[in-house]
Amino acid sequence: MPDKVRILFLCTGNSCRSQMAEAWTRELKGETFDPYSAGVEARGVDPFAIRVMMEVGVNISGQESKNLDTLQDMQFDYVVTLCSHAQDACPFFPARTSLIHVAFDDPPTLAAHETTQEDSLKHYRRVRDEIRTFVRGFPVTLQTPPR
Repeated sequence: MPDKVRILFLCTGNSCRSQMAEAWTRELKGETFDPYSAGVEARGVDPFAIRVMMEVGVNISGQESKNLDTLQDMQFDYVVTLCSHAQDACPFFPARTSLIHVAFDDPPTLAAHETTQEDSLKHYRRVRDEIRTFVRGFPVTLQTPPR
């Protein structure tokens, strides 16, 4: 069996979007892809991200928030930045690594403006579902990102 395609999802804090993308990739495409996630900095896994992923049967409570430096010695086939900050801060990767930018809204930022927990969770659920759709489309969406 050929090696799996190694993919890194990079976000600002590795707390929400990149954690979801890593988990969805493992869940939906784990036979083909070896997913990782990291952040420009590590902020811990967002409890609301854990909650909305559990709602669809994907447990990310055991995942850890990692700084990109912890993966510096790894080789990746794809690096997918999920926010403009991560895209701007993305370090140099070897030429064989495909760099892709797919911007997803930041649920914690959007939720900060809401007055109820349920209204906050709506943002997390929407982004969770958008990321699932993106991952379901692999490998095509890695060639032509949706945004």
